[in-house]
Amino acid sequence: MGAVHRRGDAMSALPFDAAAVLGAGLMGRLMALGLARAGCQVDVFDTAGPEADGAAARVAAAMLAPLAESAVAPASVVRMGHHALGRWPALLATLDTPVFFQREGTLVLWHRQDAAEAARLARVLECTGQQVPALPAMQRVDADRIAALEPALGTRFAQGLFLPEEGQLDNRALLGALRAALEAMPNVRLHWQDARSPEDFSPEPHERVIDCRGLGARPQWPAVRGVRGEVVRVHAPEVAITRPVRLVHPRYPLYIAPKPEGVFVIGATEIESADLSPASVRSTLELLSAAYAVHSGFAEARILEIATQCRPTLPDNLPAIRQPRPRVLQINGLYRHGFMIAPAMLDMALEVLATGHSALAERLGLPMETAA
Repeated sequence: MGAVHRRGDAMSALPFDAAAVLGAGLMGRLMALGLARAGCQVDVFDTAGPEADGAAARVAAAMLAPLAESAVAPASVVRMGHHALGRWPALLATLDTPVFFQREGTLVLWHRQDAAEAARLARVLECTGQQVPALPAMQRVDADRIAALEPALGTRFAQGLFLPEEGQLDNRALLGALRAALEAMPNVRLHWQDARSPEDFSPEPHERVIDCRGLGARPQWPAVRGVRGEVVRVHAPEVAITRPVRLVHPRYPLYIAPKPEGVFVIGATEIESADLSPASVRSTLELLSAAYAVHSGFAEARILEIATQCRPTLPDNLPAIRQPRPRVLQINGLYRHGFMIAPAMLDMALEVLATGHSALAERLGLPMETAA
C-alpha cells in the first residue's frame, strides 16, 4: 500500500513505500522529512556530517525576497519564491525546534552616485510587479520613511525602495531543526559520511531514489556548475537594523541580513568558479567597507566567520526537477535562490512523485523533464 502525501488540504497516495534521499543539504532534508511524514521508510545518505558542512545552505543568508531577486531572476523563479514565502510558516510550525523567521520586508538603499543604477533597478522591479501581480507592490520611500523603518540609519539615505512582506530565516537553525526532526522519526535512517550515487541503487517498484546532492551530482548531471559566493558573519550588537537591507552598487548588490543575537550576514560577491579556497582580501574589504557605509556601527563589529561556498547552478540559472530513468528523481540548480524557492521545489517534487506530473510546476512556469 502506498504512503500518503499531504500538502495543505490536498492528499494523494504515493505509489511507493521506501525512498533513498541522496544529499542532506536544505533540499535533501526537506524532501526526507516530507517523505517520512507521508509514511515512507526513508534512508538519507550524505558525504558530510550532520552539521551540513559543505552544503551551500550552511553559508547562505536565507533571504526570502522574490521581488528583490527579480533583478537577476525570471518570473518563474519569482513565482516560486512567492509561493514558498507563504509556505514557510506552515513548514516551520511542524518543527519542534523554533527557527527565527520574519516578514518585515526588504529595504533597498543607494548612495547618491549610484542613483542611475537605482533607477534602472526600480524599473525592473516595476516590470516584475506587472508580470507577477500577486506580489505586494514596491514602495518608493524618502529619508523620513527610511528613518521610520530603520531608525538606526537616520536620514543618511535620501531615497530608497521598500519591498513589503519579504522575509528571511536563520539558515543554520533551520538545518539543525530539520536534522532533529529527522532523528526523531522512527522511519528515517541517517547515513553520514556515506557517499552514494543513483547508480548504487536499482529501485524496485515500491522504492524511489531522490538525488538532491547539488554539485555532488555532476557525474550524472554534467551541466551542473558551481557559482562561488562569499559571505562575512559579524557580531555587531551596536547595530540595530531589523530587516534585510540591500545596497545598490554598480558592480555587485550588497546585502546585510540581521540574524538573532546581534549577528549579521553580509554578502554580495558572485563568481563563476567552483573554487572553494578562502575569500580574497579584496572581496572581504569590499563587503566590510560597503557595510560600514550603510552603518558606521559595523566598524566595531567582531568578525565571526568569512565563508565561501559554491551554489549548484544549471546553464540557464534555473532550478530543475527531472526523472532521468524510472523511479529516480533529480532536483538541482537552485543557484542563489535555495531558501527562497525550496518549499516550492518540495511541493512540485512531491506532486511528481505522487502522480507523475506537477500542476503546481505548470502554474509557476517550471518545465519538467520526465523519463520515457
